[in-house]
Amino acid sequence: MKPKSFLFSTSAMLLAAALAGVATTARADEHDRDRDGNRHGRNSPRVVLISLDGAKPDFIQKFIEEGVLPRDGGLARLSRHGAVAVQNVTASPSLTAVSHIAIATGSTAVHNDIPSNTFEAVVAPISSSLSGFAAPIGGYQESPLGPSPQPTALPLWVQLRQQGKKVATATWPGGDGADISINNTVVQPAQPIRVTNYTVPFGAFGGIGAQGFSLSKTDFAPDPTVATALQAAGQFSFSPVLATSAPIETFSCASAAPATCTGAATLDVKYAIRVAAIDTSNDGKVNYDTLVFFDATRGITSGPFHAPSTGPAYAKFGGENAPFFFEGSGAKVGAAYFVSQLAPDLSVVRFARYGANYIPRNTPVLADVDDINNNIGFWRPQADFRIPERLSPGFTNFPDVEIEAMFEDMVKTFVRYQADIGERAILNHPDADLVMVYIEQPDGSEHQFLLIDPRQGTNPKDPNSIGANQDPSKVARYASYIRFAYQTADKAVQRIAEAAGRDSNVIVVSDHGFAPFHTSVSMLNILRNAGIDTSKVGIRTSGPAANIYVNLQQRESGGTVDPATYNALVAQITDAVKNAVDPNPRFNYSLNDGRIFTVVESRPLQCEAAPGQCISKTIGQDFGDVFALMAPGYNFDGIQSPGVARLGDAPFNAATTTLSMPNFYGAHGHDPKLPVMSATFIAAGPQIRNEPIRRMHNIDVAPTIMQILGVRPQGVDGEVLHEILR
Repeated sequence: MKPKSFLFSTSAMLLAAALAGVATTARADEHDRDRDGNRHGRNSPRVVLISLDGAKPDFIQKFIEEGVLPRDGGLARLSRHGAVAVQNVTASPSLTAVSHIAIATGSTAVHNDIPSNTFEAVVAPISSSLSGFAAPIGGYQESPLGPSPQPTALPLWVQLRQQGKKVATATWPGGDGADISINNTVVQPAQPIRVTNYTVPFGAFGGIGAQGFSLSKTDFAPDPTVATALQAAGQFSFSPVLATSAPIETFSCASAAPATCTGAATLDVKYAIRVAAIDTSNDGKVNYDTLVFFDATRGITSGPFHAPSTGPAYAKFGGENAPFFFEGSGAKVGAAYFVSQLAPDLSVVRFARYGANYIPRNTPVLADVDDINNNIGFWRPQADFRIPERLSPGFTNFPDVEIEAMFEDMVKTFVRYQADIGERAILNHPDADLVMVYIEQPDGSEHQFLLIDPRQGTNPKDPNSIGANQDPSKVARYASYIRFAYQTADKAVQRIAEAAGRDSNVIVVSDHGFAPFHTSVSMLNILRNAGIDTSKVGIRTSGPAANIYVNLQQRESGGTVDPATYNALVAQITDAVKNAVDPNPRFNYSLNDGRIFTVVESRPLQCEAAPGQCISKTIGQDFGDVFALMAPGYNFDGIQSPGVARLGDAPFNAATTTLSMPNFYGAHGHDPKLPVMSATFIAAGPQIRNEPIRRMHNIDVAPTIMQILGVRPQGVDGEVLHEILR
């Protein structure tokens, strides 16, 4: 059993009250909204919490001052009229799942038991992994395995709903309506911890990854049948309609959820995608400018189409991606097509089919999922790192600028889709006391494009492309993409704030800051080179954060390491991590004695609990036996295949090399106390004073929201920000 903490009794009482069916009455809104979005006569405050993943407070301030973010935009207006934190210390480690659950619970990762984006549940096999986005909040009971009767943390919506408040979550981590299992045993049922009054889960992979396609005019031929169908659908072409005779791809989906889709023809709903080219420009020339993607098994159908249906995808060169719903898929899966190059005579044709996605159809929140599918549409493709890193097939020969255009296209359309969901949550639930909205940008863009350190290679394959040899045009281009990401997020904030109305308290946070990185690190080789038998351990890394687990008997399922060996192995791993250095002076000049790890913590070896089950102020239930964070500039992600040695290093050897050139540029997950990892906090509204905050913590957000809503915060680690409240 997990040792008790001071949080248990409070959390247990709250959970018991919720399980007992304490009223969560949804109060009807007494008066209609006016044209400005205000709700006259509201008797209690309302809070709208918006998370901009990865938004750096210094970037926001800089972009406002430079006019990159408009003075009348969402972030500038809130900053001008409200409270702004100079430094908002986030969770440790400063990762997305960890920080969002810390924001939602007001508790540290040690108490809420979300130690990383990816980790091992210590009772599971050493080879297994658990996502921080789908893990039990507040821990679980280890023996017998099952839900914890005394969770060490709870999301604020549990306490708010227990007090009769109404909460809506729009793709916020932890608000998903999912039953969470370990070793095929439910350790956290959806009710009441993972459900709110209106719950929209974040989307999931639909089974088919992105694909690039390169065609030419020889792939197209006249097709009168397709031309007639297009004309019947209201699509006229000023040049003869040309189409591919054979499908460009085939795949299949399941007609019943939860199964999704596959690139094979093994599921019961089949698809065969063909492409037609049309000319929509009445300029007297052969000038094909639009591609039509349609399922040959269903043909080109006429609209109007009711969401989630889309009919054929009409993608114009130079325009946005065209969404394409997989008609008949039980999980409501869809993708989108984007044209990156289209010669007027079809001599060069390049396009992408983005990865397929859907909203998980979790039973407790199915009505809310269908509300989005049927009114906003299926889950749109989000910015996909696999395309610019050329991990998805078909993109090898695409020019960089076309690849980057795809990414920017997804940034724009996906954030708009998320803002649509947030806006719907507010407008369709005017009696909600708290609405929590998650926006994915600028995180995705900063990972790909944060090229701001001279030690970063502008060509991931060329060790010489650092310092004076960096490509200045690429540096400038990437900087523009970062600005665009912040502008896109700013528009989402403005839309959501306007939907909330002036009588709402709007709080904008981020989960973490961001740092550029120049070096990818192999933890496996660090341990191997120190003489550690890595067959006895499990390594889970997320960004620059690592949890290393020993395969301990009586703890891990199938554990093999005895307690005496466990103690020695933990000490050996700790020493190896603490002593890991970067000897290359071109890269290590910002380090302390060349040491690449700034935080190294190990599980206590002596306590009242059984070996391997001790916890501390820094090591919780599912943390590794050794937990470590690297200095900015270093990241476990981004190792290329084949690997590329840095300038001045020995030739790359997959079995021994620990440091190498990465294939992308931005990271988070470092020590949260570092200013570069500072999260954003901006708040404005009737209950918020226009006061600066010198230093706060992200775990202060939940108790402050509860205080605004008249509910006394209990069982939290954070503190109410009394200085900003009226």
